Amino acid sequence: IAVLSDITRIRAQQAQLQALGRDRDLMFSLSGVGIAFVRDGIIQSANPALSHLVGDESGSLVGKNLTSLYSTEVDTNSEPDVMSVLRSLGHWQGERALRHRRGAALWAEVALRLVNPQRAEEGFIASFVNVDDRHRAEQKLTLQADRTRAILDSVFVGIVTLDSHGIAWMNRSARRMFAGDLADFVGQPLSTAATSDIDHPFRMTDYLEHLQDGQTHTFECQVVGRDGRVFWVVGNAVVTFGEFNQRQITYALLDIDRRRQAEAQTVEAQATLQRIIETAPMAITLMDAKTLKVLQSNQAASAFLLMDSGKALGKAPEELFETNRARVLRADMLGCLDSGQSVHREYILPGKASSQIWDVNFLPLNREGLAADQLLLVATDVSEQRKAEQARLDAAIAQREMLVKEVHHRIKNNLQGVAGLLQQIAARKPEVASAISEVVGQVQAIAQVYGLQVGAGGPLRLKNVIEAIANSVQRTFGRPITVTFAGEHENDWLLPEAESIPIALSLNELLTNAHKHGNPSAPLSCAIHSTDAQVTIEIRNHGQFPDGFNLARVPGGVSGLGLVRALLPRRSSKFQLMQDAEQVLTRIELTPPGINLPPTPHVSGAASGHQIALWPQ
Repeated sequence: IAVLSDITRIRAQQAQLQALGRDRDLMFSLSGVGIAFVRDGIIQSANPALSHLVGDESGSLVGKNLTSLYSTEVDTNSEPDVMSVLRSLGHWQGERALRHRRGAALWAEVALRLVNPQRAEEGFIASFVNVDDRHRAEQKLTLQADRTRAILDSVFVGIVTLDSHGIAWMNRSARRMFAGDLADFVGQPLSTAATSDIDHPFRMTDYLEHLQDGQTHTFECQVVGRDGRVFWVVGNAVVTFGEFNQRQITYALLDIDRRRQAEAQTVEAQATLQRIIETAPMAITLMDAKTLKVLQSNQAASAFLLMDSGKALGKAPEELFETNRARVLRADMLGCLDSGQSVHREYILPGKASSQIWDVNFLPLNREGLAADQLLLVATDVSEQRKAEQARLDAAIAQREMLVKEVHHRIKNNLQGVAGLLQQIAARKPEVASAISEVVGQVQAIAQVYGLQVGAGGPLRLKNVIEAIANSVQRTFGRPITVTFAGEHENDWLLPEAESIPIALSLNELLTNAHKHGNPSAPLSCAIHSTDAQVTIEIRNHGQFPDGFNLARVPGGVSGLGLVRALLPRRSSKFQLMQDAEQVLTRIELTPPGINLPPTPHVSGAASGHQIALWPQ
C-alpha cells in the first residue's frame, strides 16, 4: 500500500527556516554589536563581537555568568534592580561598565529583552554597543564644566547666567552679593535684584538680542540684595550659547560700593580742603614742578603775588614778579625741588606805608619713590608780628638798661662811700695810711668804671676809661698827669664789660706806681696811640730802676706790678717796663678781643640775619 502526501509546502517552509537560520547565524556572528543569549544568568551563546568587545580572544564566553562581564568597581547599576525592571517591563536599557581583559573598564550601551515576555525563565537576549569614547568625552565635558564652575565660584566677581526661563546659575560671589541661595533665584528674572528705577540695566535687556558673539555691554547700577542692602555694581553683559545652541546671557558683576563710598568721601574731603584753603588767612599757592606755573591759589595769596589770585593762574614767577624777585624765588623753588625737603625763607617786600615781611615755606609734593610733580607755597605776612616782637624787645632792652644804670649808680655811690670811710681810717691811723691809700685808689678806679657805665648804653669807650682813671689818680695825689691821644680810632675803641674793671685797675696801679717811684717835681705823662689793629698806652715818669730789677721776677699780689700782671688779659695784651734814659717807660699793648671796634652800623633796609631782601629798599 503506498501512501502519497504533498510535502512541497513543508519542504518550502523547511528551506525558508533554514534560510532564516543561516541569516540569523550570519547576523549573530557577523554583527558589530555584541549579542548574547542568557538563561538563568548564564550565557548560552555569544557572538564574536561580544568576545572582541570584552577582549576574550578564546571566544569561550558560553557558560559564564553574565554578571562576570561587568566591572562592579565602576558600574553603579544594581543587578537585582536591573532584573526586576526586565521582568516587569520585558526590557531594560542603560549604560554599564564592562570588565575588559586588560583590566580597564569599558562603557557599553546595554539592551536586555525577554525572549518570551510571558515566560521570563526562557531567558533574554542581551546586546552590547561600545560607547566608551562618547562616555569618556561626556565625563571630560562634565569634569571641565565642574572645574569651570569651581573656578567661577572662587572668583570675587559675581557671575549670573540667564536662559529663556530666567536665572539658570549663579556663582558663590553672586549668591553672596544678592544674599541668597541659588534655589532662591533659579527661574527668576534678574530684575528681582534691581531697584525701582524703570531704566535699570537689569530691566532693559532688549539690547542683548542685537549683541553679536563676543560683544559686551558695560553698565553701572545699584542692586538690592535679599537682605535689603543697596549697593553699586559695575557689570558686563555678554551673549553665550548653552545646550542645544540656545542663546544665554551671562552677567559679570563687581561690587564697587566701597569704591563709590571712597570716591564720595574723597570728593567731600577735596571740597572741604578747598573751602579751608580759600578761607585760610595765609597765602597758599600750588605750582607745577616742571614749569613753576601757578596751578591753584587762594584769595589770601593776592597780597603776596601782587595781583588777583585768579589772574595769576598759569603764570610763571617771571610773569608775576620783576626780574630780581623772580630770580630769587625761582632759585629757592628749584633748590627745594632738588633737595626734596621743605625750605623756609623770609622775604622783605615793599609796602605802601612800610616794608612787609613774608614768612614763606616751600614743600615739594611727591609720591613715595617718585620725583615731585607739584610744589606747595605757604606764605604768611608776619610784618605786624615782627613789629610787635621788636617793640617788646626794645621795651625789654630799655627796662634792662634802666635797671643796669640804677645798679651801676648805686654801686658807684657805695664804692665812693667805702673810699671815704677808708680815707677817714687812714687819717686816724697814719701807720696804715700808705696801704689804705692804695686800696682807696683801687676802689676809686672801680667806682669810676661804674660811674661811666651809668650814662653808657653798652660797652665803655677806652678813651673815657683812661681819662677817668687819670683824673682820679690826679685828684688823689694832687699831681698833674698829661694825657694825650693820637691815631685814627682814638674815640672808637671799646672795652667789653668783662675787661673794663681789670684794665681800669691796671691803669690805676701803673699811674700810682709812676707817682710813688718817680720824681714828684717832674712831669707825669700818659700817651695813647690808636690804630685799626691795637691801642698802645705809654706811661712815662722820671726815675731809675733798682739794680737787678727784672719784671719777670716780680711776684703776684694784690697791689703793684703783681696785681697788674694778674689782671691784664693774657691773650689780648702785652705789658712792658723798661728804662728809657732818665725815664721809666711803662707800655701796654691792647688788641682784640680785649678791646673792640664798634660794628659797622646797619643800613636801613639792608639784609640782616636770614631775611632776604627781594626788592631794593
